[in-house]
Amino acid sequence: MYGLLASGFSLIFGMAHIINLAHTAFFMVAAYGMFYFMRELGWGAIPSIVLTVVVVTLLGILAYRFLLNRIRQHIVAVLLITIALAMAFQEIMLLAFTAQYRSAPTLIPGFTEILGVSIQNQQLLSLGIVAAVVIILWLVLTKTKLGISIRATANDDEVANLMGISVPRTLMITMGIATALAAVAGIAVAPLWTVYPYMWTPPLVTVMVVVVLGGLGSIKGSFIGAFIIALVETLVVFFLPAGSYLKTAFVLLVMVIVLVVRPGGLFGIVFEEERL
Repeated sequence: MYGLLASGFSLIFGMAHIINLAHTAFFMVAAYGMFYFMRELGWGAIPSIVLTVVVVTLLGILAYRFLLNRIRQHIVAVLLITIALAMAFQEIMLLAFTAQYRSAPTLIPGFTEILGVSIQNQQLLSLGIVAAVVIILWLVLTKTKLGISIRATANDDEVANLMGISVPRTLMITMGIATALAAVAGIAVAPLWTVYPYMWTPPLVTVMVVVVLGGLGSIKGSFIGAFIIALVETLVVFFLPAGSYLKTAFVLLVMVIVLVVRPGGLFGIVFEEERL
């Protein structure tokens, strides 16, 4: 989940230099979508997943088209608009579903024993979904014309425009991809996490730490940084059960240590062509 959220965050930052603080709010909306379509309406898993991804992706595209496109060069304005958008989503969910804790139905019940450890089948399914999306993302960025357009625009949008690439359209598509990654993350954890209107705030801090740790704009760094941060959180909870509330402090400590050694992060951008 951290990897998907951080990669989407890095993707739109690497393309348009937009720090999208509403990124995890789209994750929250997707989790509510799974809850509503499956629990309230009684739909099956496939139509619920498809409709949730489509709706959340369209929300991201519309947000970019009408809110972020004209002000993307102004960092402070982008920060204010995106945090306001996230809070608007939060208040809408509060009005629609109240602050009561919810959960989406489990797609695959039961447990599987691996090396003596019982693991929920839903967790394995979520891991499989994430792995499939990561592979698809890599193929899109490296093997398709769209991926070439995205990488060219990230490297130099003026040259990309001279080469016939529609930079505005590419940026909008990239925002859609980034939002879709957040939607998939929300779908993957909706049956595992508690769904509530404020669930977007804890992952936002962690995702920003992951992005900084891995290197701003680096997709590879986002996934490796996500693994490191998740491992640190797990170790803190395992070795200090009574001090599990300190996991955020340890995460920040790891980030500080890495930044002292490598100020640009693990895979910080040195050359523009390495952005993606």
